Amino acid sequence: MTSENQDISSAKRTIDKEVETLRIMEDELGNNDNLSKALDLMQNTKGRVIVTGMGKSGHIGHKIAATLASTGTPAFFVHPGEASHGDLGMLTNDDVVLAISNGGESKELSDIIVYCKRYGIPLISMTKNPDSSLGRAGDVLLKLPDHGEACPLGLAPTSSTTATLVLGDILAVCLLERKGFSKLDYKQRHPGGKLGAILQKVSDLMHTGKEMPLINKDATMKEALLEMTAKMLGSVGIVDTDGKLIGMITDGDLRRCMSDNILSKNVAEIMTKNPKTTTPDILASELLKILNENKITQMFVIDNGMPVGIIHIHDCFNAGVA
Repeated sequence: MTSENQDISSAKRTIDKEVETLRIMEDELGNNDNLSKALDLMQNTKGRVIVTGMGKSGHIGHKIAATLASTGTPAFFVHPGEASHGDLGMLTNDDVVLAISNGGESKELSDIIVYCKRYGIPLISMTKNPDSSLGRAGDVLLKLPDHGEACPLGLAPTSSTTATLVLGDILAVCLLERKGFSKLDYKQRHPGGKLGAILQKVSDLMHTGKEMPLINKDATMKEALLEMTAKMLGSVGIVDTDGKLIGMITDGDLRRCMSDNILSKNVAEIMTKNPKTTTPDILASELLKILNENKITQMFVIDNGMPVGIIHIHDCFNAGVA
């Protein structure tokens, strides 16, 4: 067997082992109501979810705390070593502690366990061993599957950390669904980077007020052309006497209708009636899809028939929405 084939074979064995572990965890979840009990504690706490763990469990704990915090459950990670040197003061009686240890005997967790018991702080234990120190101490036990590691030595945390990560994701997603956490809620916690760009709404990017190219239905094309040139968005909206949008003229319309007397024509003769419009509250990423599907570059933003903004495809690109 070539080195390449050996690598592929090893990779597949690792995947198979970790998938088997997750399937076992899936089957065991329905054996008791501990998941719901843990979720009740986390959802109803007046404080925060304090996640702790040592070594690889600690690394996964960092991620679990971050995922909880970003999906509507206030949470942060406390290192058990630092907890023994003052960081126990970060815990309050209103908090819930989620302590992670695959074997359940991480001695570094002992001070946190004792502190929780002393001050009546609810403790959720995440371990494969219910009879361990951590397993027995917990008010609720979230059992990890005891299926060994994908590591051929049976030593390096592999399958166990995958299961821990997935169980943390289960908690976060269940809480998200329980709380009715929305895309808008998610956006407020992710204002930067690509996620922040994707979750921007049309109202965040649209041109408003005097930046909108608008003209009355009785205007001439000369007036329309001057408005289009001044606003530099490649279009002009036509409004009726009540200020409602009834039509739109774009650069493309001008090219298609070009004639010697076009400037003397009324805008109503040239405009596209009832043009496609959008609303302020849809995601910019959704609008970009609509623009691409309809092969257009801009849309007016309407609220109760009244134009409240205009957005160009370049506004989406410039904001990182793509």
